[in-house]
Amino acid sequence: MSLIATDKLRIVIGLGATGLSCARFLHSRQLAFRVADSRLNPPGLAEFQREFPEVELALGDFSVEQFVAADELYVSPGVSLKEPAIAAAIANGVRVSGDLDLFVQNVQGPVAAITGSNGKSTVTTLLGEMAAKDGKRVAVGGNLGTPMLDLLSNEHQLYVLELSSFQLERCAKVNAEVATVLNVSEDHIDHHGSLLAYHQAKHRVFRGCRQAVVNRDDTLTQPLVPEDVRFWRFGLANPGREEFGLIEKDGETWLAFGSELLMACSELHIAGQHNIANALAALALGKALGLAMPSMLAALKEFKGLPHRCQWVGHFGGVDFFDDSKGTNVGAAVASLNGLAKRCRVVLIAGGQSKGADFAALIDTLVDVGRAAVFIGEAADDLTEQLDERLPSMVADNMESAVNAAFSMARSGDAVLLSPACASFDMFKNYEHRGQCFSESVAHLAAGGAR
Repeated sequence: MSLIATDKLRIVIGLGATGLSCARFLHSRQLAFRVADSRLNPPGLAEFQREFPEVELALGDFSVEQFVAADELYVSPGVSLKEPAIAAAIANGVRVSGDLDLFVQNVQGPVAAITGSNGKSTVTTLLGEMAAKDGKRVAVGGNLGTPMLDLLSNEHQLYVLELSSFQLERCAKVNAEVATVLNVSEDHIDHHGSLLAYHQAKHRVFRGCRQAVVNRDDTLTQPLVPEDVRFWRFGLANPGREEFGLIEKDGETWLAFGSELLMACSELHIAGQHNIANALAALALGKALGLAMPSMLAALKEFKGLPHRCQWVGHFGGVDFFDDSKGTNVGAAVASLNGLAKRCRVVLIAGGQSKGADFAALIDTLVDVGRAAVFIGEAADDLTEQLDERLPSMVADNMESAVNAAFSMARSGDAVLLSPACASFDMFKNYEHRGQCFSESVAHLAAGGAR
């Protein structure tokens, strides 16, 4: 396919999955473009060169002159808008957008847009399964799994997207049928600069939405939207009329819509209060989309959760082991600690790259519900100092040592929880690799003999 020659200079900035999806989209529309990446060997390079041998590709330091001369920059989420060359282009009036803008301009069909500090992958996946169970031709992706531009098709009746603050900060308007910010806790402060800026980026998800799902338990999820936007609310307390929540009856806790009992929490395969909140959020989103309740409940009963999200990985010597490697911020780790605290005391494995986070809430929760802690990575010394001997703690050099140390401090009936509250890149390839190393270490421990 030959590209249409135009007087517009379009530059895709950043390869990887998102950059490749932007390139494929522009190429499919026969629009001329270039690609730039500051890395000399970015992910997806070979694939890009194979698919687009005729497209100009610039690797290495960004060119201020080229970016300033562009008509439009499509910036991948992993690339900061504060990069000097990009900032100079913005100052010069160059339009900067991303894959989300392209998606919004071209999608045909309703969109459920899901963001939040924690739980968005679980809710996105669960809502997709609810829609499929209800017979909808649904596409699920975005920040999770398949890039959103690769999902575009006239065959789909519904799009369910997980969106990150990085994607949202460069999007003018999402125009979702239903949008939600599941919760807000401190994360990516190193990128956004402040909790306020991070909160503002998240809330861009509500721009142009027709319905909004709000977490009653988190005031930071309440949007400022026009009066004609319909609200659906969820939370862990008794629900009001046409709200989702929990009702206690005959010694059992039930998911409920208003006064209607929907499903006993004991029937869920996903553990912890945070996952109950995720289930309620998915039900609220599905209700807004018109999904049938029996279909949604059937999908919920079958849902086993996602890997590395408070996932049970083994039992040895009277101790359960949980992999929550996806808990890359303080809010996620606190939620997992509190969720497991309903059943046992916890030995926490935490640490890594802090991303500028404040660990105070994690330390306070750990002191309340924990047995002990093992700290790893760059943040280990800071975490140890903040814990200040209020609980037993150790520092480990690698995951296997951390698992062994945690097990040695646990008692029968306790849980060892990997929920790092930090990024993984100081010691591991990514959070999946960190979780895999945890599971392998647990398996190695169990193979070594009884307590």
